[in-house]
Amino acid sequence: MSEPRPIIYIVDDDQAVREAVAFLVESVGYDFVVCASGAELLKRLDDQRPSCIVLDVRLPGVSGLELQRELQKRRTPTAVVFITGHGDIPKAVRAMRNGAIDFLEKPFDDQVLLDRISDALTASAEALAAKAKQATIERRLAGLTHREREVVVLIIAGRTSKAIAAELDISIKTVENHRHNLMTKAGVGSVAQLIAWATDVADRQT
Repeated sequence: MSEPRPIIYIVDDDQAVREAVAFLVESVGYDFVVCASGAELLKRLDDQRPSCIVLDVRLPGVSGLELQRELQKRRTPTAVVFITGHGDIPKAVRAMRNGAIDFLEKPFDDQVLLDRISDALTASAEALAAKAKQATIERRLAGLTHREREVVVLIIAGRTSKAIAAELDISIKTVENHRHNLMTKAGVGSVAQLIAWATDVADRQT
């Protein structure tokens, strides 16, 4: 299956700005969607594709900064590049602290915007990969028995099969059977890979 194509969302209440940014991103081959408000973006956003939101700070209704917080609350794997016609240092600082890729004043340099969009798409792709990994871990974690979860924790702690057997009051053979089942469920082929996977499992449990 091919990787989903990245997409750029252009959110600005100024039609001229929307059209100018759309022309720019289309000229280098990006798919794009234009939105006049944050509410429209939330309706049209596809969180299965690497994406960048070119977002005006001042919007009717929900502001750009409020929209950024909403996207974070939803754990949306996208990245934001803010644009504004009103230089505002406190807002820029807040946007960057909240994970924005950059905060550009209009009129901005086309190449600078394209560079920031590229950075945003890289960050979004990494977030999507992390989200997919978490989903896999959660799915496999759900398939573990209570005893297998206990064994996982002790494996992470570096206990030998003999020590695990003593602590759980079961036979060494039973521990080895659990270890084998864990490797099968985790989809790994070595104890080292099992420990790496088990560490991820433990992180999800904390």
